[in-house]
Amino acid sequence: MQANNEKLLANYVPLYVMLPLDAVTPDNVVGNRETLEKNLKELKAAGIDGVMTDVWWGIVESKGPKQYDWSGYRRLFQLVQDSGLKLQAIMSFHQCGGNVGDVVYIPIPKWVRDVGESNPHIFYTNRKGNRNPEYLSLGVDNQPLFHGRTAVELYRDYMKSFRETMSDFIDGGLFLDIEVGMGPAGELRYASYPESQGWVFPGIGEFQCYDKYLAADFKAAATRAGHPEWELPDDAGEYNNKPDDTGFFRSNGTYLTEKGKFFLTWYSNKLLKHADQILEEANKAFLGCKLVLAIKVSGMHWWYRHPSHAAEVTAGYYNLDDRDGYRPVARLLSRHRAIFNFTCLEMRNIEQSADAKSAPQELVQQALSGCWRENTEVAGENALPRYDNYAYDQILLNARPNGVNKEGPPKLKMYGVTYLRLSPELLEKTKFDLFKVFVRKMHADQDFCPDPEKYGHHIVPLEPSKPEIPTEEILEATKPEKPFPWDKATDMSVTPVGGILYYISRLFRFR
Repeated sequence: MQANNEKLLANYVPLYVMLPLDAVTPDNVVGNRETLEKNLKELKAAGIDGVMTDVWWGIVESKGPKQYDWSGYRRLFQLVQDSGLKLQAIMSFHQCGGNVGDVVYIPIPKWVRDVGESNPHIFYTNRKGNRNPEYLSLGVDNQPLFHGRTAVELYRDYMKSFRETMSDFIDGGLFLDIEVGMGPAGELRYASYPESQGWVFPGIGEFQCYDKYLAADFKAAATRAGHPEWELPDDAGEYNNKPDDTGFFRSNGTYLTEKGKFFLTWYSNKLLKHADQILEEANKAFLGCKLVLAIKVSGMHWWYRHPSHAAEVTAGYYNLDDRDGYRPVARLLSRHRAIFNFTCLEMRNIEQSADAKSAPQELVQQALSGCWRENTEVAGENALPRYDNYAYDQILLNARPNGVNKEGPPKLKMYGVTYLRLSPELLEKTKFDLFKVFVRKMHADQDFCPDPEKYGHHIVPLEPSKPEIPTEEILEATKPEKPFPWDKATDMSVTPVGGILYYISRLFRFR
């Protein structure tokens, strides 16, 4: 093996691979152990830096309050450690099943769902009163409804138990980061587009704040603002509407009125507070551990080119052409030194339906630029399984938007990328051969580097969160700024012709 070039190593972006959703099965055992062990060795030989796995709340605390059974995960973590890979662990407080790509069903713990039998308001609720049991409504974050504990305390105790039970793996350096689940699919968002309730792409989704806790919170906020007569929206349409089908999102719609702006600010601020509170508990749980915290933000690219940004807005991202809905999240994360993990890195505008007014490239550019302006590290994932050179090249472009710097660190570089996901299809020879080229290009044509310090990852024991940032200061980050320029193509293409395109693109940057 040749020695790596120290200057080029500064351009190295580590690549991880997401394990199957049932790496630990609902029965709390490692799924397909022999196959997984073999696959981990293949991934290690391909040069990847580590793997990511969900750590399902619905498996670990299934038997009752504070009855944690980590046995399946200890076996899984041992397999990963024995393979020589590092690990990203997701505290998965959501249901598996009901979203794009979900192939197994792992609900949240039954004893938690049982509370919902008598009090269905613990779940996200749309205007018609339909409940969604895939994640607890943030309206109960501080309601002691779960055998005397609040939702935040449920999450806190789970993370504390994880830290205590996995201390040997943590101390041994197995974990790179802990991603803290914040909502459906583990993402910081409302459950605005559930396939289980009939949503299909590119529907705008629906607001999810009609449980009694969030409804009361909104009424109190409106009263304090001098408008006790204001109610939650009744003109925002249904899951599969287009923006212009609704009174709320159409041209000159409710979203542009004083009432609409107040509601959307309240709705998105509740999401920010949710993230802030849970990250503070995560920080306390993992204080002193040599790892970093992360959260995932959904790349909702459809209707991005509509003035209302309706799909983003119903999910809780109050993002308009004249208001940045992502940079406030990045500013909030800076208090906890947490990583902003964004999806849809693989998508190109030309692959999307024109009817959906989709713009994943501009969305990624905006979100990443906001993070870098806040000095918040940004990581990412592909949203859908892809095995082709176009997807790989788009991920590579987003990972280093202005290419490799042969003399040291590049101007812009993502903290890491997680590829979705390990599957038999990925390991088919032709596809896996291309994937191995992709791994090497992510690494700036350098060999696997076992020392993160050499590519700029200085992981120190987790320090306490910084003081709480006033809401007004967080919302200052909503002021839009022009994104950083992106090259038209990556200079580390997985195909030879891609490299030629890169040099042409230096003359015409994607803006």
